[in-house]
Amino acid sequence: MARVTGIGGVFFKARDPGALREWYRTHLGLDIQSWGGLAFETSPGVTAWSIFPESSKHFEPSTARFMINYRVDDLTSLVEAMRAEGCAVDKVESSGEGKFAWIMDPEGNRVELWEPAAETASE
Repeated sequence: MARVTGIGGVFFKARDPGALREWYRTHLGLDIQSWGGLAFETSPGVTAWSIFPESSKHFEPSTARFMINYRVDDLTSLVEAMRAEGCAVDKVESSGEGKFAWIMDPEGNRVELWEPAAETASE
């Protein structure tokens, strides 16, 4: 019997849920529904799950104890659009796993955007 088979959802609190939903809708294109969230259609690929040491600086400048990674299709275009919309993009880099960019949402949560490498996306 498999006990855990994947990530079923991501849930977090916000000081101003309506404003934060609108920011994610506007800048990341999330189709947030009237119930306050959305359901992603799953596709082939991977979902990473990892525990970082408490001393990790990877989430900075956020002080939150979590970071959400969103898969995207075209990171370069998304980063250009977000910058044009006035969003600060912390950094963009590439690795064997694909392209990554980091941003902060209006409530100080660090968000990682990931365009998987072709071989990773098809696994």
